[in-house]
Amino acid sequence: MDRDLRLTAVGRRYGIRGPWVLRGVDLVVAPGTLTRIEGANGSGKSTLLRLLARLDAPSEGRISGRPRTAYVPERFPSALPFTAAGYLTHLGTVHGLGREAAARAADTWLERLGAGAYAGTPMARLSKGSSQKVAVAQALLADPELLVLDEAWTGLDAAARTELERAVAERTAAGGAVVFVDHDPCRLAGTPDAVYTVTDGGLRRRTDPPGAPSGPVTVVTVRAAPGGRLPPDAVRIAVSAEETAPGRHRLAVPVSHSDTVLRALLTARPPWHVVSVEPPSHDPQHPDPGSRP
Repeated sequence: MDRDLRLTAVGRRYGIRGPWVLRGVDLVVAPGTLTRIEGANGSGKSTLLRLLARLDAPSEGRISGRPRTAYVPERFPSALPFTAAGYLTHLGTVHGLGREAAARAADTWLERLGAGAYAGTPMARLSKGSSQKVAVAQALLADPELLVLDEAWTGLDAAARTELERAVAERTAAGGAVVFVDHDPCRLAGTPDAVYTVTDGGLRRRTDPPGAPSGPVTVVTVRAAPGGRLPPDAVRIAVSAEETAPGRHRLAVPVSHSDTVLRALLTARPPWHVVSVEPPSHDPQHPDPGSRP
């Protein structure tokens, strides 16, 4: 994603005389950012996401920028004449992948989300949870520049929810943008670059500091090469980061984002030396104080 997606004075209503669902919405989604959208039921959150995904056109205003976009809807049509792997392979070719590359991507994402055993199952016979895993996989298999998630975690088991959080971190670390809605206020808490609330048909940016994640964190201790600075992605994702000695840092990182932080540290120039990775703690504010290096 090489430039912003921008909404300028955007409004949306259904029918020429229908009430305005959204009006006067200004929003910039920059490359490499994570944006959370909040609001009451019926406030227009899903309408906003559909506009971002270019599935709906604004009734007024302008949307500029056309990143390659993937979308996970709140309700996914599962009664399709494909197997899970066949559907994903078909979608991969629609997104521009060759058939073999699409099939490999389909297998990879089904395995990552814990649905590999259902690759050959007809979509109409999948459970709600398995169908949701296919919905998530279809959005991720072609490495979108903009990922739009509307309650995408709903129906997933714990392992798949964690894997989706990991995938979100990978997308933003790779320079893509992610915009999401989720009913759990703790979902990805502490990591969004911006949080907006849809209210009275408009969009208001929250200015209070983001909360810390309530889930488990792991503690990573690293040592810098001469002149090394912590990579921006590691700093942004970490719940806390402290320099415990010259050139030695201790980072508390959400477990779902630990792979991304480690990758950022190890691929930095110059790379960081990972001294230790401690077991997860469920208290992000006090992560295993007894095991400090």
